[in-house]
Amino acid sequence: MTDQDQGEVIEFLMRPETLADGCTEVRKVETHASFVFIGKARAIKLKRAIKYPFMDFSTVEIRRQFSHDEIRVNRRTAPGLYRGAIPITRRADGGLELDGSGEAVDWVIDMDRFDEDTLFDRKASRGELNRRLMEDLAEEVARFHKVAEPRDDFTGRGWVNDTLVSNEASYAQFSGGTLAAERVAQFNRLQREEFEHLGDLLDERQTAGFVKECHGDLHLRNIFLANGRASIFDGIEFNKTFSIIDVFYDLAFLLMDLDRRDLRRLASIVLNRYMDAAWDTEGLRLMPLFLSMRASARAHVAAVGVAGATEADVADRLRVESVEYHDMAFRYLDVAKPQLVAVGGLSGSGKSRMGRELASFVGAAPGARIVRTDVIRKRLAGVDPLTKLGPDGYTPEMSERTYAAFYDETRKALETGQSVIADAVFSKPEERAVIADVARDMDVPFNGLWLEAPREIMEFRVTKRRRNVSDADAGVVRRQLDYDLGEITWDRIDSSGPRTRTLEKGLNILGL
Repeated sequence: MTDQDQGEVIEFLMRPETLADGCTEVRKVETHASFVFIGKARAIKLKRAIKYPFMDFSTVEIRRQFSHDEIRVNRRTAPGLYRGAIPITRRADGGLELDGSGEAVDWVIDMDRFDEDTLFDRKASRGELNRRLMEDLAEEVARFHKVAEPRDDFTGRGWVNDTLVSNEASYAQFSGGTLAAERVAQFNRLQREEFEHLGDLLDERQTAGFVKECHGDLHLRNIFLANGRASIFDGIEFNKTFSIIDVFYDLAFLLMDLDRRDLRRLASIVLNRYMDAAWDTEGLRLMPLFLSMRASARAHVAAVGVAGATEADVADRLRVESVEYHDMAFRYLDVAKPQLVAVGGLSGSGKSRMGRELASFVGAAPGARIVRTDVIRKRLAGVDPLTKLGPDGYTPEMSERTYAAFYDETRKALETGQSVIADAVFSKPEERAVIADVARDMDVPFNGLWLEAPREIMEFRVTKRRRNVSDADAGVVRRQLDYDLGEITWDRIDSSGPRTRTLEKGLNILGL
């Protein structure tokens, strides 16, 4: 409901001379929470004078406060986009102006305009999202989570319970004929059981500082491309129960959104690059619940839309969407026993590509955790994964430390219930034996894949690499060819052919 008429303000913001950016026409975009007025180089966002149980913008003073909060929240991730919060003021002659000296009749957020065709949801629909973009995005999310402010407004159990209560109430009120009541009840029970199982971990993570003031609405429509890199905007400022959350719940929205668009491969890439940057292995335990919560929230939002739809085709579309999201939420809770897949081979054999491409097919959504010696070596050296190491990074002592940490991280990831793809050269028989022992000790199925290709192909591959964690070059390949590999008992894959064919071989061996 609204408590005042914003018609005069809307009319004022629709005038090209108000935006004063050279535009000849202003385009208005409406959402449930705001109006956005878009000109040539500028956009003005006006919060709607509304009051819902989860959102209150009903007075000018509240809109002033939340406009300033929105600037603060979003300058953390998109500092160049948000100019500031400014008042719409009354002139002496009774007219309106932006940021004048008169009485403030409303408040708006002043923003630079960006190219809307670079929004990631649009790029996804055009098939333009790729590995490089998603790796950059994952690194940006990890950077943001690292510097975000830890909060103790709620316990770990507390904010999750509040979210579940809200979802359950929405299902009870709106699902009706869209979602069968018995199926909703079954789902609520399963989700509650998972929540109770994870309660201690949720509280421990809050104490450890993983509950922070996050973005809260991290999906593809709130990401655009700025200077070739992902920029995140439109975080939630109006309700702290939506934004003061575990960092993995923030990440889960992005992963779920990608998965919903049949982009699980990209979701797996995001998860693994995020994990390589954040190194938050224990958080993997929470991913099935958090993905399920994100999907179930979208399910009841769609069900709300069905209840309010005035056109039959819109209602039908939202009804299908609600059911599909709810089915996703169920599937996320159905986690199979983890497995360990080791992928070995000399540099340039394609082992890391194989591991990356297999990951989305293996284990719980959005795919297996890839544990890679190249990444661990850089972490032990205290450098960024893309920083090249000198000879000190490859001494026998450093390699011994690297493999010890590699096996340890593999165990930790398997303990969370997630499958693991262990990516290393594995040139020594004893290294291959140890990784198989890890699977036996953890009582999980094991497969070993050994990739190989002619020398000239491996040398070509390592030479053309760009932005790769591996430091191997053609000289390294030539030295490795002199290794005594011992007996290779793993499934051997000739990787010299097309990439898709190599992946197909790996999937066939794993029964996928």
